[in-house]
Formats: sequence, C-alpha cells, structure tokens
Amino acid sequence: METLFKIYKIDTDEALKITKTPDEPHAHNFEELIIGIKGRLKHFIDFKTVTIQTPFVSFVTKGKVHRAVPMVENGVCDMWVLRFKSELIPDIIFQLYASFHNHSTFKISEQNCFARLDSICEVIHHEMKHKNPDLSVIKHLLSALFLMIEAEKNKTSSDTKNFSVTQNKTLYHFLKILEENYQRPLGADFYAQKLFMSARNLNLISKNILQQTVSELIETRKLIEAKNQLIHSDKNISEIGYDLGFNEKAYFTNAFKKRTGQTPSNFRKEMRKLLS
Repeated sequence: METLFKIYKIDTDEALKITKTPDEPHAHNFEELIIGIKGRLKHFIDFKTVTIQTPFVSFVTKGKVHRAVPMVENGVCDMWVLRFKSELIPDIIFQLYASFHNHSTFKISEQNCFARLDSICEVIHHEMKHKNPDLSVIKHLLSALFLMIEAEKNKTSSDTKNFSVTQNKTLYHFLKILEENYQRPLGADFYAQKLFMSARNLNLISKNILQQTVSELIETRKLIEAKNQLIHSDKNISEIGYDLGFNEKAYFTNAFKKRTGQTPSNFRKEMRKLLS
C-alpha cells in the first residue's frame, strides 16, 4: 500500500464476490482493522482458521500471514476495512500489538459502543471522500476508534482490568525491542537490561498481561517468522533456523515441533499443499 490510510466497506455483493475467489494467505506491509457489523468472517490467521459471527473486531498486524473471507449471513454482509501504515499512529501502535497478541479477533456486544464504532468509521469514510482529506483528522479519529475498542475489550476481559499503566508501557517497549532483535540468540536478561529492570519482574509483567514468559514470547516470535519463511522462501531448514538464532538444525526442529506439533519439513509440505 502506497498511501498512509485507506478505508472501504464490504457489502453483500462484494462479500459474495470475495467468497467465490478468495485470496491466498498473504502478509501486508500495513496494519489492518476489520469491524464486522453484519455477516460472518472466515479468517485464516496465526496459522489456523476460525469463523466468527458479527459483531466483532479483528486487528491484523503488519507482516502477519492471514486470509479473510467475509461471508453473508441471513442475506446480509456489512463490514468496515481500515488499512493504515504504522507511522500514522505510532504513539499507540505497540499498545495494539500487545492487546491483540495471539488474539487477533474478539467479539463485542451490540451496545452503544459498537454503534459508535460504526459512526466513527462513517465519519472517517466521509473525510476520505474529499479531494484532499485531512490526515490529521483521520489520525485523531483512528486513535479514538482504537481507544474505544480497547475500552470495550477491557470490559469483556477480567484479565485486563488490573493492568497498571506502567506495566503496559513496559510490555510495549519490550515488544518493540523484541521486534528489532528476535533473530538474535538473546534471552530474557538482555531484554530486562534494556528496560532497566530484572528478568524476574519482566517475566511477571509478561505473564500477567500475555500469559506467557519472556522466553516463550521470544520463541513465539521466532517461530512465527520461521513459518513465514518456510512458506514463502526456498531456504533449507538449517538456513531458516540459523537466521533465527538456532545454531543447530536439531534444536530448531525440536523447538518448532514442540510448539506446533509438526516438524518444519512437514509444516512446509502441508502449507504448500494447502496454498496450491
């Protein structure tokens, strides 16, 4: 995507068209938000397929392999799709990554908040129809949209009610540093030192918010990249493992199988068969 921001609506006719010719799983160089008002969404993401009924919100982070197929329900489909570059709202992008980590899609209730999400999208859509839309307006509306989504998400998740602002900020900074260093053979101590805290405290925050240790998050990020490379590159297993900080093929294979239930070779064969 060349522009900073795009918004469009998927109606019944467009959904039927997409259903007949669905895209192959792919990764974007932008962030994508899908707000489902009517219908269903069949979503291949995080290397599994789920079907979710509206109303829902789905946030697909840049680089994440997915395929979204909107589906008609009771003769109707109505969904907003917003696509934007992370530099448009850099102040909250890491908050989004943390909030939607391993939970790309979640249901929300059909209360006032959901109606307001639809209304904000309408305002954004109207602004983008102008010959020279004001991106500062778009930025503020988009930020407000995500703040409302976050507030609604917190209401439905008891786990998030007791998060402190400090804990959240620490996690966001950790995820930022992780994104820059996950390919290196570094452990929890490295990230804790970068954040001027102990590995124990960083682990407590990670477990509290994402229910995973720092080491598990590092490995998760490595294996997501491994899956992307297994699907989209011709590198051999050893090369991919080495690129991600695994010095031995056996160590990489064992770690991959432990987390996915498959060897890298079997995963590659299965996914290429699926995509073909």
